[in-house]
Amino acid sequence: MMPYLAGPRNLITDVAGLRVGNAQDDVIKSGVTVILPDAPMVAGVQVLGGAPGSRETDALEPHNSLETIHAVVLSGGSAFGLDAASGVQSALREDGVGVEVRGHRVPIVPAAILFDLINGGNKDWGRYPPYRELGYTATRTASLDFSLGTIGAGAGALSSGLKGGLGSASTVLKSGVTVGALAAANPLGSTTVGNSAHFWAAPFELGDEFGGLGLPAPMPDDASAIRWKFEELARSAGNTTIAIVATDAVLTKAAAKRLAIAAHDGFTRAIWPSHTQGDGDLVFALATGASGIELDEMGILELHAMAGATMARAIARGIHAATPSPGDLMPVWSSRL
Repeated sequence: MMPYLAGPRNLITDVAGLRVGNAQDDVIKSGVTVILPDAPMVAGVQVLGGAPGSRETDALEPHNSLETIHAVVLSGGSAFGLDAASGVQSALREDGVGVEVRGHRVPIVPAAILFDLINGGNKDWGRYPPYRELGYTATRTASLDFSLGTIGAGAGALSSGLKGGLGSASTVLKSGVTVGALAAANPLGSTTVGNSAHFWAAPFELGDEFGGLGLPAPMPDDASAIRWKFEELARSAGNTTIAIVATDAVLTKAAAKRLAIAAHDGFTRAIWPSHTQGDGDLVFALATGASGIELDEMGILELHAMAGATMARAIARGIHAATPSPGDLMPVWSSRL
């Protein structure tokens, strides 16, 4: 069977009609990532973590009237980071983008946040947090190419034992459509097997995109041991992996929600444990429809399977690409080699 291949960038922007922008503040060790479509897009969402933080997610439910949205935001900063969506809205409103309501344009910008307040950065930002301006800046710098690791919403992310980060990946499917994933990996659990450099997502790796180490052989005796980021955060909402899965297939809102559900499989393949009460794990699903392809039943099954695989790869790539910076509380993945 012919193996799957990544798109030319191996980024979510291999899905036609999408751009990504990032902005971060190195002093506070936090940042914002925005994904922008060339045209309004169909979207869905699924939350499986026990401690989510989000904005405009109810509007994405299939039974509600809104049909399309104009951007999605992933942000650090815990609840403070929800301000980032206001900055994105401001930029889009300047550009005349949004739902037209009797002469007014209202950009619809769902958002999700992760907790990165305890990461060695200086959070004494004064009266107002910086996330609104970071959201505006990220929107104005959106492009097809972007870096991974310690950037955007992944700038201050941590996992169990290692720095987290922003990761992305793409897969070209046999149906002819492309699926891509973007993840800000900040989980309570671990993305590597024990204390090794081997990623749990190794079975889905394409080439050596996150080190090419495969799984350890034999598996260490403590491979299944539960490892928490910080003992005190294991009992609180101090974590969260937030992510986006996207495709250029034509989908309804209900089908987008089912795609978001399927993409959560990638969390369970890449993080042990995932979807805990201390994580706010959330996936947005986006469909640009740019391919013009409406999938049959087998095509949908392939899309769902590879959504999970692509998400697992994106999470691992975010951890793999993290870089060290002053004041870090945890080492980067490359230090284990």
